[in-house]
Amino acid sequence: MKDWLASLEARERMFVVAGAVAVVLAILYGFVWAPLDREHDTMRASVDSWERALAEIQPLQGMQAPAQDTSRPQAAQQTPVVIVDQTLRARGLDRSLRRSQPTTSDGIRVEFENVAFDDLVLWLDDLGSQYAMQVASGSFSPGTEGVRGRINATLTLERSP
Repeated sequence: MKDWLASLEARERMFVVAGAVAVVLAILYGFVWAPLDREHDTMRASVDSWERALAEIQPLQGMQAPAQDTSRPQAAQQTPVVIVDQTLRARGLDRSLRRSQPTTSDGIRVEFENVAFDDLVLWLDDLGSQYAMQVASGSFSPGTEGVRGRINATLTLERSP
């Protein structure tokens, strides 16, 4: 290869060397620089997306729910009927409620039809942790529409002292 290059005239040698440099630069660009640049653009777009999402969430930071305290005076003043109504609406379970009936001053009986079991359990957890209301008794049966995960339930809830 050296002999061939040496046999060329100076002007031909300059064209061959310039061509070789151009080929090496093209290979470096095509196989090294371009993939890295594409990955950089992808990462930049991802970072921009996360920054936008964070900017949208920032105003919600001040709206965090207060620490759950079972001794809140507001909860103690509310009747079980009001508590059940508010929490059912907050969870979207009010559509499945068929009947609610106070049993005592600190108790209520609720009947659900075709309610999602998972949502019902989460609602019961809310009642227990935020309002000190526990299930005194209950019965469950499969939902009438035959959809998996849906049940009919009758629960008697009472507030703990």
